[in-house]
Formats: sequence, structure tokens, C-alpha cells
Amino acid sequence: MELAAGSFSEEQFREACAELQQPALAGADWQLLVETSGISIYRLLDQQTGLYEYKIFGVLEDCSPTLLADVYMDLNYRKQWDQYVKELYEQECNRETVVYWEVKYPFPMSNRDYVYLRQRRDLDVEGRKIHVVLAQSTSVPQLGERSGVIRVKQYKQSLAIESDGKKGSKVFMYYFDNPGGQIPSWLINWAAKNGVPNFLKDMARACQNYLKKT
Repeated sequence: MELAAGSFSEEQFREACAELQQPALAGADWQLLVETSGISIYRLLDQQTGLYEYKIFGVLEDCSPTLLADVYMDLNYRKQWDQYVKELYEQECNRETVVYWEVKYPFPMSNRDYVYLRQRRDLDVEGRKIHVVLAQSTSVPQLGERSGVIRVKQYKQSLAIESDGKKGSKVFMYYFDNPGGQIPSWLINWAAKNGVPNFLKDMARACQNYLKKT
């Protein structure tokens, strides 16, 4: 799942847009994991790792698509509202902008860190304005592994956002993360099941505070 330096393909952006219109859950063993607060989470077992890929569909009310995309992209602001961020910044490497992100893990586990590419595009799809953000792990010599922190080498995320026709946002998210180390797969999967809805709720709250801040 490593991505060489370079931008994402047009097809990857189109695929994320398509999921908003018609969720691609057929033809694979996607299972409905949980429905909560207007959010549905599906998962698919990755045989190689014993971990799950996730697809999340739902509506975040009172949070416009442009605002939601802006909040998601604002790394400095995320350091204020995401309690798990230890370090987060962008850096130019090999003519690419990469993100470095260190995540706090509870004692006695080691923190994890990520180096990834991300790209946002605001698309017009048959008159629908859709914001798409893609992210995927990469490796660059300038951001090598740190002592005491486990580098996450398999990370992939897609986010597509459009208006729900009211004041809110219709959202699709794809997520896969292999944190490595000696954490049992059941614990990783449990954390993902609970963490994703909580992250979306935190982000919705962050949108409201962002409006007050600006």
C-alpha cells in the first residue's frame, strides 16, 4: 500500500465521488458494523493483516461541505481539537508536500507516526460540487523512523463531501490503517469501530468552533 512520490490519479478521485452517489458494497464481503447518529460503518476483512478496511457513510448536520473540507485540511487547527495529536505538520520533500503525524497511544503502548501524501480537489460532477481529499502513506528519507515511535507504513484514506441539500454535509470516508507492533488485531478493530464515529463527532464540533474562530 506504499505510494511512490507523485499525485493521485483522476480515477481515484472519481471513485471517491461515485461512493457518495452509489456506495460500492456489492461483490465483496462488506459487513454493516454499526449505525449510530446517522452514520453507517461497513468493514471488509483484509486477509493479509487480519485487520479491516472501513467505509463510512452518513450526514453531518449543520456543517457545510466547504467548511468541513477546510477544517479537515487545517492541520494547525486539528492540533487544537484532536486530543490524540502529538505532532502534526507539512514538509516539502522531493518536490512533494508530505504530512508528518505522530499519534498519542495510551501507556504502555508506543506512539505511532505517519508520513503520507494528501491531496484535495473540489470537483464539479454533473452540477454537484464535491470536495475530495485523498491520503496514502509514503516514505521519504528526510522523515526517517524515530526511536520509541512505531512508523505506520500502511495507511490509506479517502474523504468525499457534498451538500445534503440542507445545511449539512453528506459524507463518504474510506479508511485502512495497520498500526503494526504487538497490538492484537481485535483491539485495533475495536478501536476503529469506536474511534471513527467519535472522530466524526469531534470534527463536527470543530466545525462549529471554527466558525467562531474565523
